This record gives sequence, structure tokens and C-alpha cells, in this order.
Amino acid sequence: MKKLALDDEILLKVEKPARYLGNEYNAVVKDPASVDIRFAMCFPDVYEIGMSYLGIQIIYDMLNRRDDVYCERLYSPWMDLDQIMRERNIPLFALESQDPIKDFDFLAITLQYEMCYTNVLQILDLSQIPLKASERTMEHPFVIGGGPCAYNPEPLADFFDIFYIGEGETVYYELMDCYKLWKKNGGNRRDFLMEAAKIPGIYVPSLYEVSYKEDGTIDAFTPAAASVPEKVKKQVVTDLSNTYYPSNPVVPFIKVTQDRIVLEIQRGCIRGCRFCQAGNVYRPNRERNLEFLKKYAHDMLTSTGHEEISLSSLSSSDYSDLEALTTYLIEEFGQKQGVNISLPSLRIDAFSLDVMRQVQDVRKSSLTFAPEAGSQRMRDIINKGLTEDDIFGGAMQAFKGGWNRVKLYFMLGLPGETYDDIEGIAKLSNEIAALYYTIPKDERPGARVDVVSSTSFFVPKPFTPFQWVPQNTTEQFKDKQHFLSKKMKEQLNRKSMRYNWHDFDLTALEGFLARGDRRVGEVIYKAYKKGCMFDSWSEYFYYDRWTESMEEAGIDPAFYTGRERSLDEILPWDFIDAGVTKEFLWREYTQSKNEAVTPNCRMQCSGCGCRVYEGGVCFEGEN
Repeated sequence: MKKLALDDEILLKVEKPARYLGNEYNAVVKDPASVDIRFAMCFPDVYEIGMSYLGIQIIYDMLNRRDDVYCERLYSPWMDLDQIMRERNIPLFALESQDPIKDFDFLAITLQYEMCYTNVLQILDLSQIPLKASERTMEHPFVIGGGPCAYNPEPLADFFDIFYIGEGETVYYELMDCYKLWKKNGGNRRDFLMEAAKIPGIYVPSLYEVSYKEDGTIDAFTPAAASVPEKVKKQVVTDLSNTYYPSNPVVPFIKVTQDRIVLEIQRGCIRGCRFCQAGNVYRPNRERNLEFLKKYAHDMLTSTGHEEISLSSLSSSDYSDLEALTTYLIEEFGQKQGVNISLPSLRIDAFSLDVMRQVQDVRKSSLTFAPEAGSQRMRDIINKGLTEDDIFGGAMQAFKGGWNRVKLYFMLGLPGETYDDIEGIAKLSNEIAALYYTIPKDERPGARVDVVSSTSFFVPKPFTPFQWVPQNTTEQFKDKQHFLSKKMKEQLNRKSMRYNWHDFDLTALEGFLARGDRRVGEVIYKAYKKGCMFDSWSEYFYYDRWTESMEEAGIDPAFYTGRERSLDEILPWDFIDAGVTKEFLWREYTQSKNEAVTPNCRMQCSGCGCRVYEGGVCFEGEN
């Protein structure tokens, strides 16, 4: 039996010791001495969050299929264990073997959101790996970053040896083979990085030089050697029905955020919302075929004992075989085995409501709509593709179908927004509540309706048509939120309405990190040294430490958040070819200013540039 890295005395002192034990059902056990490569896959947040992420399960399964690689997992130790590990000089360890991460060949960290950046430094620090890539020696693992935030890797460039741009199933095997060859032939760290940089989708920050103009914008971004590519091209899986997927996902010991089977039905999105980074960087939209999904639903339920299946997608309603898939899942697993079927990201229409009625306890559940904006003008600006008739029609169908709880999601601070648009959020919420009361009393599912409206604050992201726009200041966000709160209280149906909003300072920091360049790394470093970790957890978010760090680094956050960029400015992420071209994004930005709608990908090709991947929606209907 393996020796645990933490003794019983320590485990009794920490909250949820099962986070650190490993040995979960379906966890992979190999003899470390029998493999050539030790690979640690990390989610830089607490176990319950990280274990809910499908991407790690896919890469874990894929790498462990190789006899020469042992892929293990780790997550951020919670604050209680973090303190003990520092006091007792205990190195961070992998769950499977409980061996120190510093003895591995690779440490790969997924970057799902900007608020995890200081946790990246926590992972490195506790692993006793130098925080700066330039300070690592042959004794240290190569540190890889991937995930959606890697589409602007520059704020973290100092801390990573490699960034993996694109989907994990594509070039990891090639990278492992490259590493084995380097180990066999001998050489220093830079030799391996030079070879790795030749692999499509692999970005090595140390092999690029950045210079700046007097105004602070980027003057040039250049490779340090002729063999290093000027552009790093995003890698995608063209055929999602002929690739890696876990039949035996690891089953957590304790309840996690998404405690269920996750069935990814497609990647990408046809919709083209102009604020949405995922909808752009995950293009083109590609579907998994029905037989693939049926097989994996059966295999994963059998191998895990889970009692719920969740369909994962940016827009599930756009999946071509949704009706056939849900019918199969309900008949095969819902009715026969009592398995719950979860269907997030659905448009509210008659079919969706019929399915949800079959798989949910209507009396206990609420329905979610995401109009994003309070006026049709704003919905056209952001290319939401949703009319007021769609919203009201869906709400009325929901009420008649037995629901009396509705959640509405909106954004404040969108480009071109006026106070009339903001007031439109209150009016729309009120009108949806009013719709409910047009139903005869004896036909209503409850005495009253509960409409919960939530606003997040808009953050411009790389690789979106809004990557050039200024973000609202904290003062502007506060003013807009107070105005909307007041308008909500003025509505006729205010007793049936509730209003929630996002944190102002968290939004300001997210915007700063999202469009930062390499100079922002010094701020992250200083903030971490001041004790910043778990920034997405409100009880551990200290914005004053961040502002102090910005001042000490001589960086004005408004440079990154508060100004409009020009088309000819070199953006920190311009060296990445994400499929969608800069010309397309600028064209969409111009369309937004004209309040013009761009049709979705199935209605008409908008020439975004992603046909180069030769698959998915771009080629539907073609032989």
C-alpha cells in the first residue's frame, strides 16, 4: 500500500482530508519505475472545482493509455493545508503516487479563468519549483499552461516554459515523443524548448522577444531564432467522434461541483455572440455523432455508478441530433434506471420544455434565460440572435409547462450601452413577471412567480470583436448597478422580482489580467508574495493588495482596461493564429457599431477564417 504524503495528524487538522488522499475509484495506478515520463496534470483550484473539469479527465485518460507515460493529478491545497505545508516544508505531491511534483518531468496547469493566476504560483511554490521559468534547471519539471486563458498567455509568460494552444487531444503525444528523444540524445533545457517550439500549437515564451513603444504599446514581437515560428497555430480535433474520451472517469471521494457524468456533445458554437471568447476560440462548431455518445453514456454510467448525465456544450439546442439523443437517454437510463438527465445551455422552446419536464422535478427547478441585454438594440449590437418575442414566447411556454421560477442573466457595461438599455433590463424582468399573471389563477403552477435577474459586468476578452473596446471603470459599473437597482424597485411587479450583481473589484482585476502583456506578470508575482491566492473566492479576495502591487510595479491598470485600441496596434496575443482572423473580428466590431446582426454559421458563412480546419459546421452538407 502506498505511503501517504500527509500523516494522520495533519489530515485530522484539515477540512475535507479526502481532497488529498488519491486512490479514488477508476484512478490509474502504474509503477513509476516502469515509465519514461512522469506527467502531473493540475487544476489550480480546490479539488471539488478541479474534479468537475472534463478536460483533465480527457488528457488523463489519453496520456495513461501510453505505457511509457504516467499521468497523475493535483489540485490547489486549501488554505489550511497550504499553511501546514509551508510551515513543515512538505513538497506538493501528486494524488496517485503521492510523490513530489518537483521530481516529475512535466507539470501541466489548465488555465480556465484569470482569477486562478496567483494559484498557479502557489502550485509552483509549494512544489518547490522556481516561480520564474528562467530560474529552473535540469532538475526541475517543464511547466506547461493550456486552456482558454492560454489564448493570451503573456501575463503568465515568465512563469511557464511552454503554452499549449488548442485542444489537448492533438499534439501531446508528439510532445512526449519529442521529450523522449531529447532525453536520449542529451542537451540542456533550451535544447528541448527549441525542439518543442517546432511542434504546431506549442508556444515557448522564452524564445520570443517583446519591445515597446514610448506610449507603452507593443513595438515588435519577434522569435529569437529562425526555427521558431512567428505565429503559433491553434490545434483542433476535426473529428470528435474518432478521438480520445474517458470510458472510466475518476470518481471523486467527496461531493464535487459537477458530481455527474459529463457527455460533451459538441465543441464550438454557431451563434457568434460578439462578447463571447469561447464562441470564437473554439470554432469551428463540431459535433460528436449519436452512436459515439450512446456508447460513452453507457460505458461511463457502468464504470462510475453516477446517477446523473449532463450534456456539455456552449449551446446544446444547436446540436443536430439533440432530440434523438435525449429520447435515447431518457428511455434507456432515465425511465429504466432512474438516472437524471441534465440539459444546460438550452434555448427555451417547446421541445426543450418537453424534455425538461421528463427529466426534472418541475416544482423544484427553475428555468434559465440569458437575454444578456435589456433592449433589442443592445442584443443586436452583441449579436445575441434573440428577439423579445423569443424571450416572451419561451417564458410563457415555461409558465404553462409548470415552472414559476425563472432566472435571467444580463451584462452591464456592454459597448454602446445607454441608460435606456439598462432600464430595459428592469422593464423586461417586470414584463416577464407580468406575463405569469395573465394566466388564469387556477392554471398557474404557483401563487406567484419568482423572477431572479442577475447582472455580471462586461469584460472585453482577446479574440472577440470587442477586444479593442475600453472596459467600464469601477465607478461606471457602480453607477449603472445602482441605477438598475433603483429601476427594479420602481417596477409594478417588484415583489415578484429579485436582483443580484457581480463584484466590482473582481471585474476590474479580471479585465486587467485578460488583456495584459508580459509586464503584468510582475504584478501577479508581487500580489502572490503579498498573500493573494484563491482570488475567485470572495473570502480570500484582497483587491487592495493587487492595487498596491500595480503601484509598486509602476503599472497603470487603465492602460489595459480603459482605452480603445486601434486596428493597427499589435495586441499581446496577435502572434496566436486562433482560426478567426483579425480582419473578421474587426469587421464584426464595425457591424456592432452599426447595430447589424450577423447570421449564425448554419444560416450563412461569415468568413471567419476557420474553414482552414476543414471540418465541422463549415463543411456540413458537403461531400
